[in-house]
Amino acid sequence: MKKVLTIGSAFIGVIVGAGFASGQEVLQYFTSFGLMGILGSVVATVLFSFAGMTLVWLGSSMKTSSHKDVLYKISGRYLGAIIDYILIFTVFGVGVVMIAGAGSNLNQQFGLPVLAGTILMTLLILLTGMLKVDRVVGIISGITPFLILFVAIISIYSFMNMDGSFASLDHIAKEQPTTLPNWFISGINYVSFNVAVGASMAIVMGGAETNRRTAALGGLVGGIGLGILILVSHLAIFSKIESVAGMDMPMLRIVNNLSPVLGTIMSLVLFAMIFSTAISMFYSFVARFVKVGTPSFKRFFVGTMIVAFAASFVGFTDLVSYFYPLIGYLGLVLIAVLIYAPIRMKKIQKEEYNQSKAVSKK
Repeated sequence: MKKVLTIGSAFIGVIVGAGFASGQEVLQYFTSFGLMGILGSVVATVLFSFAGMTLVWLGSSMKTSSHKDVLYKISGRYLGAIIDYILIFTVFGVGVVMIAGAGSNLNQQFGLPVLAGTILMTLLILLTGMLKVDRVVGIISGITPFLILFVAIISIYSFMNMDGSFASLDHIAKEQPTTLPNWFISGINYVSFNVAVGASMAIVMGGAETNRRTAALGGLVGGIGLGILILVSHLAIFSKIESVAGMDMPMLRIVNNLSPVLGTIMSLVLFAMIFSTAISMFYSFVARFVKVGTPSFKRFFVGTMIVAFAASFVGFTDLVSYFYPLIGYLGLVLIAVLIYAPIRMKKIQKEEYNQSKAVSKK
């Protein structure tokens, strides 16, 4: 059970980065549709549960340290290449967004220059990137409980201190800008985007777990937990929409209104969650090209971080608004492949069994 919870927590930690933990993703994908955002979060919960379970199970089944082997085996040469390039583009791009989010976080809470936060995050990622994958998974999973605790506190406070009636808040919420057309497409797009974000690291995590059932349950628990976090975060932001409209970090604003001390602690937790997603993005990105644990891995990692740091100056909110939905639409290809993956894996295992049986007869 401990391993299941560790994998589940790590899966949540991979997905929950600057955009989610800050509330900016939830605001744009769910709260901007008012009360109907609740239905969008239900759609997201179901899809996250399936995707989390399938991704980690695939990694465990194939004992791989990179997403490349899994994707090409279940998708074929050409479709596998398309998804592979989508994931490469995604994990690097989201890693860049995390670095930008770190700068925005410390700027909003402490008034520090954005550059200070981006430099600090880049250095932390560099140092952690030199560790083994099991240590990285342990670090990510250890951070997640703190986020869950704070989301619970924020939600209870928000429900007890709503800015107005449900009708008035629903009207204000629907005035918030979003690039998504409706709650249903938004829910699917959000999962699609996050699956593209988390697929690489989820597969790597699964590859480190020998028991396929444990891996699958861990992914399932992570997906359900993630869906619950989306729902309560949406309701918290919806309840305080008058206070947080237009803020880069709406969840941080809610906590600061509750208590400046808690706001400071939340800012640090948020920074840690940004870090957990950032390290998983860049670790899996480099693992796609270079074998983990080798001197080449470390050199490639350093070069990647230099480029990512330079790219982070585009700006946090703009990156969330346009880059995330784009990846969501591209990631639909991966969702379709995951639905077919269990069937494909059974065929592959049957073929391998028949081949080994034929060889043994010879």
